[in-house]
Amino acid sequence: MGTVLLLATEASREGGFGFNFDVLETNLINLVIIIAVLFYFGRGFLGKILTERRSSIEAAILEAEKRQKDAAAALAEQQQKLTQAQAEAERIRAAAEQTALKAKEAILAQAAQDVERMKATAGQELAAEQERAIAQLRSAVVSLALERVESQLKTSLDDSAQNQLIDRSIALVGG
Repeated sequence: MGTVLLLATEASREGGFGFNFDVLETNLINLVIIIAVLFYFGRGFLGKILTERRSSIEAAILEAEKRQKDAAAALAEQQQKLTQAQAEAERIRAAAEQTALKAKEAILAQAAQDVERMKATAGQELAAEQERAIAQLRSAVVSLALERVESQLKTSLDDSAQNQLIDRSIALVGG
């Protein structure tokens, strides 16, 4: 092993690879001092940064958990509102069906009343037409009867019978 160290020191003098065991020449003490200073002063600084980072991550996790709980609560509330809205829609639909059924029944009842009224009106009109036809027939019969009576009276009454009839009529009217 001594030969390996000898070769390493020889190689480093010639500009190649090797170990240099001269402490002052390699600045090993300076490096140890710098590392110790960095470790001593940097530990607090780095610890502070890591602690801040850790607390910010914890706060972010807590915030995310809080938001998740809030979102779950909001979801439950919205689902409850949806259920209520569906129940309200069902109630409105049932009420609309009841209203439509009542309207249908009212329309059918009104139509039946209208039909009965039309039948009654038609019956009244038919009765009035019959009365008018009967009145026309009566008047025609009376006219015919009067024409026949007049024709018979003209042929069967003479002047003396006419005068007697006129006197009797005047006496009845005049008294």
